[in-house]
Amino acid sequence: MGMFILRILLLVATGSSGFFLGQQVSQLPESGLWGMGIGLFIGILVILFERGIKQMPLKVVVGGAIGLVLGLMLANLLISAFFTGLFERLEVSFSAYVLINSALGYLGLILGIKKGKDFEPTKISWFSKGVPQGSNGHKVLDTSVIIDGRIADICDTGFMEGTFIIPQFILQELRHIADSSDPLKRGRGRRGLDVLNRIQKQNNLEVKIVDQDYPKIQEVDAKLIALAKEINAKIITNDFNLNKVAELQGIPVLNINQLFNALKPVVLPGEIMNVKILKEGKEAGQGVAYLDDGTMVVVDNARRYMGKNVDVSVTSVLQTTAGRMIFTLLKEDAPENFYQSFNH
Repeated sequence: MGMFILRILLLVATGSSGFFLGQQVSQLPESGLWGMGIGLFIGILVILFERGIKQMPLKVVVGGAIGLVLGLMLANLLISAFFTGLFERLEVSFSAYVLINSALGYLGLILGIKKGKDFEPTKISWFSKGVPQGSNGHKVLDTSVIIDGRIADICDTGFMEGTFIIPQFILQELRHIADSSDPLKRGRGRRGLDVLNRIQKQNNLEVKIVDQDYPKIQEVDAKLIALAKEINAKIITNDFNLNKVAELQGIPVLNINQLFNALKPVVLPGEIMNVKILKEGKEAGQGVAYLDDGTMVVVDNARRYMGKNVDVSVTSVLQTTAGRMIFTLLKEDAPENFYQSFNH
């Protein structure tokens, strides 16, 4: 409502100004009406221009304005320095003035808009050439790590700092998942939006939503890599493929799965633990148990203890990309010199 009133006032101002200006320029009775019509037309053009630039990013508007001003300044500087004595008649002088100002003003406006699109404040640095990748504290979050939710738990501990960058194409993907007809996908999407809201409330973190997009790139992961490379940021993910592709392109990656695997309790060969056998293993007679953190424990000859707690001895630990696996045997089956061999 406020914008509508302002536009009406603008039309009243331009129309009335055109009316009085038309009467002063010519004594004809219709001159005032012609002037008012021209004034209203100019007002409508201004409103259309205002509605157009409202859709543009701020950096494009600022770049265009600066380019226009610089172009007009250059035009007037050239006129005053080189063309003042060349125009004797008023008509010729005015036409040349309009021509030079229009040409250089237009060039400045177009150049300002084009350069404004490429302008990134994060790239401005006196030492930008010597700054290593990802050293500005910016971190780009991908969709999988947002939906996973553990990133919010890490933020709660205060170990994360810097600026989290959330591009609009990631938000659009989350909204698309949250609006899915599949209840499982819909729940995952809404959880991701809740996680983002939780992260935004952190006092030690800054969350920035950026409009940068790459229309020529179709895949979201490829867009993330392009954005991280452009703003010199790290990528936080738990996606194995994205991790590998980003590393191949020299972009630092913080993998949540690797972090949680590194934080799991260290288990050494020869150590005794008590576990509950929950299911059969792949090999004959094997039983499988799980630690509280989800680590799989494979126990030889433990199938007969299904559903019971048993003491087991660790024989080896295997670290895989999917997580950690612990291989054990029943304590009662361990040879007498089993523990002595590890102690030595």
